[in-house]
Parts: sequence; C-alpha cells; structure tokens
Amino acid sequence: MPQAAAGTGPRRRAVLAAALAPLAAAGCSGGEEPRPPTAGQQPDAEDAVIMVIRHAEKPYAGDSGQDEDGEDDPGSLAGCRRGWRRADALPRLFPPARSSVLPRPAAVFAAGGKAPAPARCRQTVTALATALRTPVRAEFAVGAEAALAHAVLAGPMPVLVCWEHTGIPRLVRALGAHQVLGLPATWPDRYDLVWQFTRRRGQWSFRELPQQLLPGDA
Repeated sequence: MPQAAAGTGPRRRAVLAAALAPLAAAGCSGGEEPRPPTAGQQPDAEDAVIMVIRHAEKPYAGDSGQDEDGEDDPGSLAGCRRGWRRADALPRLFPPARSSVLPRPAAVFAAGGKAPAPARCRQTVTALATALRTPVRAEFAVGAEAALAHAVLAGPMPVLVCWEHTGIPRLVRALGAHQVLGLPATWPDRYDLVWQFTRRRGQWSFRELPQQLLPGDA
C-alpha cells in the first residue's frame, strides 16, 4: 500500500486541530458582547457613601459678606451672622466617634472657580477639612458635575461635597442616583441639610438629615 501523501493523514489532522482550538474557544466563550454601563453607573459598582451639603449662609439684602481676613466681600459667607458660624460649627457634625449619625469624611470636595458661590463652598468646609487633616479638593467648577462625580466615585469613601445648590441636581444625576426614592427635584431653600447617598451592590439609597448646628436650625 502506498504511503500517505505529505501533509495528509493523522499528523496533519492533529496539527489542524491544535491550530483551530483557540478559535473554537473564542467562538464559544460568551455569545453577546457585554453591554456598556448606563450613564452614571458601573457594571460592578463598588459601595459608596456620598454626603452633599450646600454652602453656608450668604449675605442677605443690606448685609455684607466677609472673607477669611474679615474684610467686606459680597461673594463670601455672611459675616457676623450665620454663615461663618455654621462653617466653624461644621466639624461637630462629623465627630471621631463611630456612633455618629453621619460617617466621618475621608475626602472633602468644594466647588472651585471665581464665582461667589464657589468661594462660599470652600469657606464652608475649610474648618472641617482642617479638623480632618485632609485638603479641600476644589479643582472642579460649577457646571463640571460630570467630572466631579467621576472623581468622587474614584476616591476614598466616605465623601463630603459642598456645592452650589443649583448644581446639586446635576451632580446627583451624574452620580447615577437621580432616580432614588424620596429624592427632591431641587435643593430646598435651606442651608442646614445633608443629603446622604449610599450605594450598596449597585443600588442607591437616599436620606435627608438636618444639621442642627445653630439655633433656629430645623
């Protein structure tokens, strides 16, 4: 019986089987490609705790704000009234004790830029950041809520964000928490609240808490 022609027979079949094995595995590895995450969400979202506050009181009509040096500045917090008093009292809202209602922030963000509200946001959390021994991250301006949300979710938890009240709904949407039950459509006309957003296993929850730092707070 004549020999099998070169490149035929069992040896060639073995070589072809070895070459086709990776292709067969790739073709059977999953069917549909994974879908991209929706806006503000991640496929394997880690747990997160994000607290949001508005800056402290601004000057009212007929009043003048004061900057850190005590100089009159309409873009700063209310001077001899509640603005700077709330900022000075804010560390009491996050005591070191683990039994505190609110967790102690590991990172603090405030609105940046030159508009009046960002100055007030930075001023509001300065004393708190000093007590926490952490810097105030103020590299994001009002309007850059999407970039802020990305940085917040990528950093250490828990996080506190002090923001201009008109931009808070945009931040919540950028976080992917805008459809949570009980969330108001806009920030109330108040300075004494904390909005806490908690993500567990990819699901957000929400609660609104009073600060109760100054007389007259609800």
